[in-house]
Amino acid sequence: MIRIGVDFGGTKIEAAALDADGRFQARVRAPSPAGYAEGLEAVAALVAEAERQAGATVARVGVGGPGSPSPVTGLMRNANSTRLNDRPFPQDLARALGREVRYANDANCLALSEATDGAGEGGGVVFAAILGTGVGAGIAVDGRILTGRNHFAGEWGHAPLPWPRPEELPGPACWCGRQGCLELWLSGPGLARDAGQPAEAAINDGPAFERYLDRLARGLAMVCDVLDPDIIVLGGGLSNTDAIYGRLPDAIGAYVFSDVFQTPVRRALHGDSSGVRGAAWLWPT
Repeated sequence: MIRIGVDFGGTKIEAAALDADGRFQARVRAPSPAGYAEGLEAVAALVAEAERQAGATVARVGVGGPGSPSPVTGLMRNANSTRLNDRPFPQDLARALGREVRYANDANCLALSEATDGAGEGGGVVFAAILGTGVGAGIAVDGRILTGRNHFAGEWGHAPLPWPRPEELPGPACWCGRQGCLELWLSGPGLARDAGQPAEAAINDGPAFERYLDRLARGLAMVCDVLDPDIIVLGGGLSNTDAIYGRLPDAIGAYVFSDVFQTPVRRALHGDSSGVRGAAWLWPT
């Protein structure tokens, strides 16, 4: 049995074919076009190539990407790839592919992939955060995505930075129209802006990294106060910073409303494959 997943990113689109055990049978990528129609065409071409390489044709495709469709209108919202907003993207994908499509937020796909057979495997409640060009999060409960009644559970990147210090107020302006969102502090561009140098260099800048670690701890402590997850998984480019993992649990523990904090913080086992793997897992075999 073959599943097809698509990871629709801001800079690249990836399609992959997975067998029933989660092994890649095909994996193809292409740059993400700037135009909406061109993006649909790119997905269709990549899915066809993944099927050709895997030697299988599937009736249903899972797609992960930014934002989420409104349960009322079916139109996209909250996508930082703003060309998708206010469009019926999942329906248009289904027409372009000529088959059924399930769409989920890319952070939800990360959570599903890692909870299924990754760094969150065995955890009842897994909170998975993307720390990359943008910031988002997904929640998996007993191996299934938690979407919420209004289908926007996990929009952690657009919560405000908790317990802000005077110098952090009112916070930088966000594309969503608010100020001080976690995405502006915890993304790669946010770290670079705060440090005044590229994010890769800022990781090795003592004061800049200390500020970043403290803000990340505050953001995750807020989640833990509400959700108390069994496992926290980090994905995205900044999750590859080794120094985070030895120090972050104690830093979170200093902020949570509890006398104990034993939640492990783990790097995503499947790395940048988690998005496309999670999209494939959206459909059962």
